[in-house]
Amino acid sequence: MQQDTARRPLIVRLRQWALLAGVTLFVILVDQLSKAYVVAHLDHGASWMPVGFLEPVFRFTHVHNKGAAFGLFPEGSSLFLIIALVVSVVIVYYYRKLPDGNLLLRVAMGLQMGGALGNVIDRIRLGYVIDFFHVDFWPVFNVSDSCIVLGVALLTLELLREEYRIARQQQAEDCPPPDKARDSSEETSCCG
Repeated sequence: MQQDTARRPLIVRLRQWALLAGVTLFVILVDQLSKAYVVAHLDHGASWMPVGFLEPVFRFTHVHNKGAAFGLFPEGSSLFLIIALVVSVVIVYYYRKLPDGNLLLRVAMGLQMGGALGNVIDRIRLGYVIDFFHVDFWPVFNVSDSCIVLGVALLTLELLREEYRIARQQQAEDCPPPDKARDSSEETSCCG
């Protein structure tokens, strides 16, 4: 019995690290396979419109990007390689400090790390990143870029949820239960 209690935290930690590794590797796999497909089927600079009615808005365009996500800051490939590696190290550092649970936050970090490393692979292998999702009003991007943005959105959502939870907890601590209030004016001013 005591051995099970001692082993459980290790098993929980292993599952949590497996989640980070699994999400990261899944993102990298999907990203690299999609880029390989684009390279094999679409010449550099060429576009393909899979759905006719979306043609004015969305198409696939094979682009080489030496800048940051969405083509921002072109010609900064080496700098962005270093930044992506630093971000990955920071994610691992903070991931190990997370309390048990919080699946959404853990998935968000895996998406961000997978996205960063997916683009790192391109930068190391090719010297640029392959982008191909082309939305007319937005710079061309790829699966890694999408996962980074999704991870940041999930992280933001989780931070907002935590802020809301803390505010509710603080309100509950500040407001006595209705039967403990001295008079009705105290109850309405405290708990609205």
